[in-house]
Amino acid sequence: MKTVDHHYTECGLKNVMISGIEVQIDDDGDEVITIPAVGQLHALIALGIVNHPKGISGDELRFLRTEMGLTQAELSGLVHRDKQSIGRWERGEIEIDSSAEALIRRLAIEKLKLPTDAGIDELSRRSIPTAEVQTIQISKVKNNGHQYELMAA
Repeated sequence: MKTVDHHYTECGLKNVMISGIEVQIDDDGDEVITIPAVGQLHALIALGIVNHPKGISGDELRFLRTEMGLTQAELSGLVHRDKQSIGRWERGEIEIDSSAEALIRRLAIEKLKLPTDAGIDELSRRSIPTAEVQTIQISKVKNNGHQYELMAA
């Protein structure tokens, strides 16, 4: 069976690549890609965002917020900002406040039970604005019940 690298934009992010995705042929002879274990995949994407060495993007903030099951208003209350600020951050209109970003990373670790031991000091150092696109590279594997593996940056 053929495998490909897949630019996984279906999650709402432009910077997620998954290698090793199997391509199947449907009854009409068209190539079809199926993404298994989406919940596990999204948890790994969240871990990749939290572990970025520099600031997260607005799209990544929206991804984390929705994965945590929070509305903009709920997140604004947790980081002590107004709802409009959250919307502006998510749309990329203004940079995410570094202190709020460090707190958001910590919230994501706790709420999503992400397997990282990064303390608030490390998260704070990572929460600096950047214009760089930080690719989240994931490999499709079947290892100890896991479907995916986060690749080193």
